[in-house]
Amino acid sequence: MVSKNVLIAPSILSADFAKLGVEAESVRGADWLHVDVMDNHFVPNLTLGLPVVKSLLAATDIPLDCHLMIDDPDRWAPAYAEAGAYNVTFHAEAASNAVATAKNLRAAGAKAGLALKPGTSLADWAEILPHFDTLLVMTVEPGFGGQSFISEMVPKIALARHLVDTGHLTIVVQVDGGIAAHTIEAAAEAGADCFVAGSAVFGAQNPALAVAQLRQIAQAAKIP
Repeated sequence: MVSKNVLIAPSILSADFAKLGVEAESVRGADWLHVDVMDNHFVPNLTLGLPVVKSLLAATDIPLDCHLMIDDPDRWAPAYAEAGAYNVTFHAEAASNAVATAKNLRAAGAKAGLALKPGTSLADWAEILPHFDTLLVMTVEPGFGGQSFISEMVPKIALARHLVDTGHLTIVVQVDGGIAAHTIEAAAEAGADCFVAGSAVFGAQNPALAVAQLRQIAQAAKIP
């Protein structure tokens, strides 16, 4: 059964970094605010880190969804939870002990998320999903915004939905990468719950309206 719940998480990677507080306010109505943390090691890009996250927490009441594209998340991830992030997602490929890190995130008061690169098998990580609240299926290679949606990931999204439903898991299936008006329908039909959109939102003339329109398309695509 495909969930009818739709969460829209605009990615500030596509926002104006000089006025992040204003940009956050421009997407009022969004469910989460997606924050891409990159360390120039796990991915070949450097964005922002914990100090900016703390500033955002003081500037908006939209729950922060921190996506850590960093080495050694076992060491660094809990600090984002302790700072007040609502959801902290780290990459399976970078973790030494994903279950322990998830437990530490939850103990610090955050939801725990597991992210998988396009080439990473979901089946290899299925057994530990009960320890997580969010499963992030990357629909682009992590590291840069503005990439095109990899349609070959749609079956992976569908598998995630199947694993959640048959395993009776309480977990949000999230997709990130190339999500826009022309791609969100396929991801929603496959069973995604949460949609990260960057340029499709912050590149729009009216970001709040863009959020509402994406939500409408995704909800219409859900199986009744």
